[in-house]
Amino acid sequence: MNAPAVALVAGILVALLVGNPYVEWTRRVTHPLLALSVVGLGAGMDLRVVAAVGAHGVIYTVAGITVCLVLGTLFARALGVSREAGLLISVGTAICGGSAIAAMVPVLRPKTHEVSVALGTVFLLNAVALFVFPAVGHAVGLDASRFGLWSALAIHDTSSVVGAALQFGPQALEVATTVKLARALWIVPLTLLVGAWRRNSGDASPQQGKARHPWFILGFIATAALVTWVPMLRPAGQLVAAASRQALVLTLFLIGANLTRDALRSVGVRPLAQGLALWVCMAGMSLGAIVLRLVD
Repeated sequence: MNAPAVALVAGILVALLVGNPYVEWTRRVTHPLLALSVVGLGAGMDLRVVAAVGAHGVIYTVAGITVCLVLGTLFARALGVSREAGLLISVGTAICGGSAIAAMVPVLRPKTHEVSVALGTVFLLNAVALFVFPAVGHAVGLDASRFGLWSALAIHDTSSVVGAALQFGPQALEVATTVKLARALWIVPLTLLVGAWRRNSGDASPQQGKARHPWFILGFIATAALVTWVPMLRPAGQLVAAASRQALVLTLFLIGANLTRDALRSVGVRPLAQGLALWVCMAGMSLGAIVLRLVD
């Protein structure tokens, strides 16, 4: 078991066996630490490669998000999951897990327990992905580049994407991070579309807030641009990127430590079944497309 997996398991064990007395604090620092780590990863990448990968994946990204949202809606209805909780789980699966759910909350204005259900479902599946994806990737013979692409397309949160990709080496990490961040950009238009849909359907809340956007993507692009066009900074950029990979291991530990028994109990069978069915479908379809080289 490697460092990312060990960190996540250690965090979960601490949370469930002895409890995390600082859970409010660790939850507050987890997202900024993840964001800063992703920004630091940009210092080890070539922006020209980042741009090429992002542009190349636009078509299957749009197709994947659309299919995921449609299937998620169908599964939620079939399983009797509430509309808001079902949509949050679908959006989290389609784009970038907890970040997408957090961005969607001010637009949808769901009940607190619906947010907890969606986040709990995504968290549990992310934890499973960190162990399952590398094993499956090796079993089907994926190389580093294709495993990085699959991870970015089929794992929910950025943290688990990079954690899984780290196990396949630097090339997998570069592809996975680039594709995942390009995919995360779709949070912005999707929140705008959902907000417009809510207003047109008469469901908009007068307290509807402003959606949070993934600012760390701009930081990632900025640091990648800096080391790309200022060659003298590249050695320092590699050091920053290495430190960021270590910070991601710490982030995974904190994510595990943020789990609580109450969160596990709140998930419920139906939302978890929706999330699992949707995730298996999307992971299976994307893996099949990659193995058959329909996407690359």
